Amino acid sequence: MSTNEKLSTRPGEEDPAQPADAPVTDALEDDDDFVEEEFVPGEADGGMFGSVPAKKPEHFWPSAKRLMGLLKPEAAGIYLVLAMVTVAVVLNVIAPKILGQAMDVIFSGVVGKQLPSGVSKDQFVEGLRSQGQDNFADMVSRMELVPGVGIDFQKLAFLISVVLVMYFVANVFLWLQGYVLNVLVMRVVRKLRDDTEKKLNKLPLNYFDTRQRGDLLSRVTNDVDNIQQALQQAFAQLVSSLLTVVGIVIMMFIVSWQLALIALVALPLSGVAAGIIGSRSQKLFAAQWKNTGQLNGQIEESFSGHDLVRVFGRDADMLDRFDERNEALYKASFGAQFVSGIIFPVMQFVSYLSYVGIAVVGGLRVASGGMSLGDATAFIQYSREFTQPLGQMAGMANMLQSGVASAERVFELLDADEQDAETATEHLPAKTDGHVEFRNVTFSYTPDKPLIEDLSFNAEPGHTVAIVGPTGAGKTTLVNLVMRFYELDSGSISLDGVDITHLSRSELRSKVGMVLQDAWLFGGSIYDNIKYGNLDATDDQVMEAAKATFVDRFVRALPEGYDTVIDEEGNNVSAGEKQLITIARAFVANPSLLILDEATSSVDTRTEVLVQKAMAALRSDRTSFVIAHRLSTIRDADTILVMEAGRIVEQGNHHALLELKGAYYRLYMSQFAGEDAEESAFTAESAAVRS
Repeated sequence: MSTNEKLSTRPGEEDPAQPADAPVTDALEDDDDFVEEEFVPGEADGGMFGSVPAKKPEHFWPSAKRLMGLLKPEAAGIYLVLAMVTVAVVLNVIAPKILGQAMDVIFSGVVGKQLPSGVSKDQFVEGLRSQGQDNFADMVSRMELVPGVGIDFQKLAFLISVVLVMYFVANVFLWLQGYVLNVLVMRVVRKLRDDTEKKLNKLPLNYFDTRQRGDLLSRVTNDVDNIQQALQQAFAQLVSSLLTVVGIVIMMFIVSWQLALIALVALPLSGVAAGIIGSRSQKLFAAQWKNTGQLNGQIEESFSGHDLVRVFGRDADMLDRFDERNEALYKASFGAQFVSGIIFPVMQFVSYLSYVGIAVVGGLRVASGGMSLGDATAFIQYSREFTQPLGQMAGMANMLQSGVASAERVFELLDADEQDAETATEHLPAKTDGHVEFRNVTFSYTPDKPLIEDLSFNAEPGHTVAIVGPTGAGKTTLVNLVMRFYELDSGSISLDGVDITHLSRSELRSKVGMVLQDAWLFGGSIYDNIKYGNLDATDDQVMEAAKATFVDRFVRALPEGYDTVIDEEGNNVSAGEKQLITIARAFVANPSLLILDEATSSVDTRTEVLVQKAMAALRSDRTSFVIAHRLSTIRDADTILVMEAGRIVEQGNHHALLELKGAYYRLYMSQFAGEDAEESAFTAESAAVRS
């Protein structure tokens, strides 16, 4: 998302009735009405440097069960995958045994060729026993040989062919199961993305108020990707590794239960080593990611405030802070990688101890005739393959744990309470008058701290209603209630006599146009940004809106005109030009009700004149709500509402309110006392009224 792509709406102001620490992250705001909850980029969200691995799940088994439940619609495909994995594992596990038989054919042929021909094997064995060579006799008795006859190449070729075919078929099945599983998982993840997107559109605005925007973005992007990775890799690999371990253990006991016991002794030793080292490395990895987040935050801060850093000459200070955090990350990363890197060598060492024991005991058993050379060879291969799936299971278990943790975060989003269901029972005509009436409206963000209490007033059709007041008075909250971003605690708001709760939210908002303090432009051309207000608008309507709002004046000077693409930072148009484009966007929507939230606060005085003229054209024949801190911009408003602590303390036009010498008078004089003395200013205003 580009930096100029911000959320277009913002909830109510920070006020005494709202918790001071309530995090608010949207972009519709009076800057001084809100305090965003501070967070370190790169920790809670993906930031500009990628995502941080999910933490351990708090409720692993319920979340894992629900995660597996996502695969339920693809049950037939999952069973097919399991069947193919099973076939592949069985073939891979049996192949070493057959390869051992091929080794016996070679060894028997070599030994048989050296024996005197003309005697049977039994006669030769009896001769060896009579000479006291019992061990050699036992070994020969286990062999399928004919004295004087060499290697049976036909049988050898058959066995090798069987092994090659088994390995080939096994790998074909493994490829097929991977292909099928990817298709199934992609379908599941696509549905999960659809569900999360639909859920976001059903959540009330207060859900976003209490959560960091970066964290929500991370849930619907990084966490879903992590779930996909866990399902694609961990699921099949865990099943394959588990079946492989079981199959190898069975085959080892079939070949030699004595050697199998030696091989299994390594398991608890490896488990203890991995557990001790793993717990230590986990703490170090946590420190690594914490320091990574802090360093990423430092880098992002340095780049975002690059100009300011240069202006105040803080380059050296920022570099020192970077070096400090970079050093901390280096130490944490080195420790984490060093400790985690010990796990594999330790497990390999334990595996080699087992391997040495198997080789020695196996050799003695072959020499004593306790087992054939082929069986010993097969067992050694089994013992070497035994540790590989164990290591894979450990790695996949960590990946699955991370995937379940991500699933838990996504499920928390999916389980969040949705906004009140639509109760649309009435409709508005295509063109409405824009008569807005508040009747005994009461609203609070938290039940114990009321904000707006028993508020009533009328906004007549075509009139401009300005809303002023100190920070936290409830100005932005008021217009958010009109938009149904929040639901009332009591009372009602009606548009042209229809209670807005009886309208669908989409129909209500289709009658309202908004111009925000922060000019938000989408990635795309200037033409596309204007037309966003009404996708059905014709080219003539877009041009008319651009000319009426003075956008056409500066667009004509651009090399590509209306096809000029807004760059990632939105730096190829000025702040005032951005604001004019947003006004044109509202103009082309042709709304019945207009909301202007401090739309001139971020532009210079000269551009403000153009913006004011554009807004005057936009307000023509429309009911308008204007939130303003610059009182000079709302002198011509039909009605000015002065709010304090969620209540309307005064209302009237500019001159009438000045004559009252009340709350509005104090606000006005606080802005203009530096220009003239209080009495002379008031006298001038009174004279203007009389004239």
